[in-house]
Amino acid sequence: MAARAVSSGTISFGLVSIPIKLYTAASSGGIAFNFLHNRCGSRMKQQQFCPVCEEVVQRSDLVRGYEFAKNQYVRFENDELKALEEETSRVIELEEFVPLEKVDPVYFEKTYYLGPDKGGDKAYRLLADAMTESNRVGLAKYVMRGKEALVLIRAVQGGLMLHTMYYADEVRDFDDIDRGQTVTLKDGELDLAVRLIDELVSKEFHPENYHDEYKARVLHLVEQKVEGKEVTALEPQVRQSQVVDLMEALKASLEKHDGTAKAKPARTAARTRKARVTGAEVVTEVEVTFDEFRAAVDESGLEVGAAELKKSYNGLTSLGKRKKLAAAGIRGKVVNLRKDLEVIRSDPELFGNAPKKLKAARIPLTARDWERY
Repeated sequence: MAARAVSSGTISFGLVSIPIKLYTAASSGGIAFNFLHNRCGSRMKQQQFCPVCEEVVQRSDLVRGYEFAKNQYVRFENDELKALEEETSRVIELEEFVPLEKVDPVYFEKTYYLGPDKGGDKAYRLLADAMTESNRVGLAKYVMRGKEALVLIRAVQGGLMLHTMYYADEVRDFDDIDRGQTVTLKDGELDLAVRLIDELVSKEFHPENYHDEYKARVLHLVEQKVEGKEVTALEPQVRQSQVVDLMEALKASLEKHDGTAKAKPARTAARTRKARVTGAEVVTEVEVTFDEFRAAVDESGLEVGAAELKKSYNGLTSLGKRKKLAAAGIRGKVVNLRKDLEVIRSDPELFGNAPKKLKAARIPLTARDWERY
């Protein structure tokens, strides 16, 4: 389906004018629910209720009010607010160019793609290439829906993209937030943290590797309900906070990643199977079985619920198939998991008042969890 422009306008810088069209670049893909009457299943309608008059008020009887003091309002008619709006203009006049790295992402609000309108192809191409060559982004003011907005235009993939921006007074001062300034780091902690970051470095950002798993679970449940299948609700999985020794946690994390690369087979099941081929003996690795996985967890001394154990194993095997991991690499992850659980068991402070039975959130459950593990 072809993209549809939501608006049109003109980019102006110096004496150059470029007719453009605006296209929505992204929209929320979250799950939306409607409220229904439990008795008859009808969708509810929202109504405005006045608690003083004790009656439902129609939209035509509503006026806007600004609270200038506690429970004190000044009223505004629509015509008064309309008169305050900026004169409608479709010109986006670039006022200055700055390096993109100098713009904090906290100011970004919404994103639009810009495409050339009729007669603007050459000027559009010129601006996009010039901004790419200079490695600069443009800042401008743009009237949208009667209100003046701060916008940033940047060159991306050979085209132009527009971001609406928050004004400075709309962004909270970070100084209002406690950022742990009084904490003193131990010797070596920073070096270990940097090493751990280096272990997790990727050369590029691949957003397609991340998915809304909550949305997927909801849609799967919707399909089951539509098909009339009986659905058993699971308790929400709550991640418990852990109190750990920071230095030891960093060391254990680095050892875990080193261990994955040098993984040794676990002791709990047969490691190979033998086959005769043209008289020669061939040794082939066997995939990690569920019994082997469960035995490795049992060795840690901590009890994990059967449902969580099965889900974790399925997530691990799913990752193995998707990434075509060798059996040794998968087995290495199992070994690392057992070691981590042993560490947790050896330090009661990590559990606090939690019961002995391990919470599901403490072990990797999905393929994505295992991929990051």
